[in-house]
Amino acid sequence: MSTEIVNRVANSKLVTFNLEDFYPQGERVIFDIKDWLLEGLVLRETVFREKAMAHDWSKYQDTYVALLCSTDAIIPAWAYMLLATHLQPFAKKVITGNLELLETVLYTEIIKDLDVSDLVGKPIIVKGCSHKPVPKNAYLLLIEKLQPVAKSILYGEACSSVPLFKNK
Repeated sequence: MSTEIVNRVANSKLVTFNLEDFYPQGERVIFDIKDWLLEGLVLRETVFREKAMAHDWSKYQDTYVALLCSTDAIIPAWAYMLLATHLQPFAKKVITGNLELLETVLYTEIIKDLDVSDLVGKPIIVKGCSHKPVPKNAYLLLIEKLQPVAKSILYGEACSSVPLFKNK
């Protein structure tokens, strides 16, 4: 008995959407300002400004930078703003927070500008597994973007997907 095996997934109208495909290339860097503080806790403005002026900012060329302080120090907003003014000519993006927040900010911008007009009325499966750090919030932002246009939205792989939404 020889019957042809038909790949029904490949022949379906199901569109696979992989957030990993939109991952912005470039090095991610954490800039921890604790080393610029007195005993890691006290920001002295004069010393902080001197360190900022003397620092080699060019090493952040084409990077994505997350500014944070890993100690319990209270850092005024102007300190992060000052660092951002030095990083601006070199870094692709600068945020205050950790790497997950950085990825969330990047994906927020990507998804906001995403053209989904070719997905109108189509069943969409959002691929879940990724090898790159796609933040969980990116999936929520994507649902918000896709739901008004999609016929249906599933999550996972075609062979084992979880239904999330069906347009009535």
